[in-house]
Amino acid sequence: MARLVAPRSFLYVAARSGGGRSFGMRRAKSERALADQLRRDRLVLTSSVALPGWMSVDRPVSLKDQASLNEQLHALVSRGVPLVEALEVARTVVSKGQQPRVERIKDLVAGGASFADACHQAGGFDRVTVAIYRAAEKTGDLAGAAHQLAVNARRTLAVAGKAVTLAVYPLIVLVVGLGAGLLMLTVIVPRIGQSLASSGLELPRFTLITMNTGLWIRDNAGLLVMAVAALGVVAVIARKPLGVVFGRIARATPLLNGVLLTQELVRFFSVMSAMARSGVPLADALGVSAGAVGHPKLRSEFAKLRQRLVQGGVLTRLIDDVQTLPLATRKLLVAADKAGDMESAFDALSEDMAVELDTRTTRLLAALEPLLLVLLFLVIGTIMVSVMLPMLTLVAEQI
Repeated sequence: MARLVAPRSFLYVAARSGGGRSFGMRRAKSERALADQLRRDRLVLTSSVALPGWMSVDRPVSLKDQASLNEQLHALVSRGVPLVEALEVARTVVSKGQQPRVERIKDLVAGGASFADACHQAGGFDRVTVAIYRAAEKTGDLAGAAHQLAVNARRTLAVAGKAVTLAVYPLIVLVVGLGAGLLMLTVIVPRIGQSLASSGLELPRFTLITMNTGLWIRDNAGLLVMAVAALGVVAVIARKPLGVVFGRIARATPLLNGVLLTQELVRFFSVMSAMARSGVPLADALGVSAGAVGHPKLRSEFAKLRQRLVQGGVLTRLIDDVQTLPLATRKLLVAADKAGDMESAFDALSEDMAVELDTRTTRLLAALEPLLLVLLFLVIGTIMVSVMLPMLTLVAEQI
């Protein structure tokens, strides 16, 4: 068997067929392989520089690419198309950055490697996906596993979209509101305060404090920008411990904790559905799926459940110990285990949890709107009061 060389990153300059140049970075096994990749995109390689290993960029396969890849594999393999030929077609449906990785998977499979091993060697796939591929190859249902993974990827993308909406909407409102408040604090309030003070009016203490604060922010804007930038750098460096802290706070926050738990359950049951469809035993599927769960308590309970199942326990008796799961979910799993149809139960639960997540997200956004309005009123209202106080004092003196 020919030895396959691991790909590395190249910086390249290429000429376009219609004129002009293209610059970028790609991964390829050699400069010749890089030229072949560019030729498929109607580019002619003119020069390239191989980056050292520590500078190589190896992006994971995005959920969108995984969904497209698995949908194509399901459509072709289920109709009898050989896997190597299916991968040749699937290479065209993923993003350009992932096409070399799919090409290498095809080469590995053509060289005799299993599809799961090829995905593992090419990198970019999480261990859950590789485990599902490996189990599916043992049962001979790679097309079915690809279909389930595509469905799970689309479902996860929808969940991620809701999470982004949940985070971006309040952020936009806060940025716009705080930006308006900062403009009033640093420009409008000092001008009005100085104008009133020059007319001989004695400014209230609260107005003086607000005006001096705005002047100080304006005079030290450079230092404040540097401080914010430094905090951003610290946040990037310490993102893991900060993520743990914020995760604990989020899980202790009413409404938000339910959204996070439901999001974890959507991911868990989607993975369990794919593992069950591939014929993986329940205890082994739990071991893999628990790794996809980020909720500490839920992950711990699933790990204990798996350990007891391995030791000979019965699911119908052990499932009640997973107190983080809703009671209805536990009863459904018990009924499915007795009926011997866990695959359908996991699939139904993943769909139900996705609907529940949509409902909880809508409720949380509805609750956030008045809270954001109150916060903005406190910020902007405080500034407005500092402006109105001296005016009211002047009117009272005139009366």
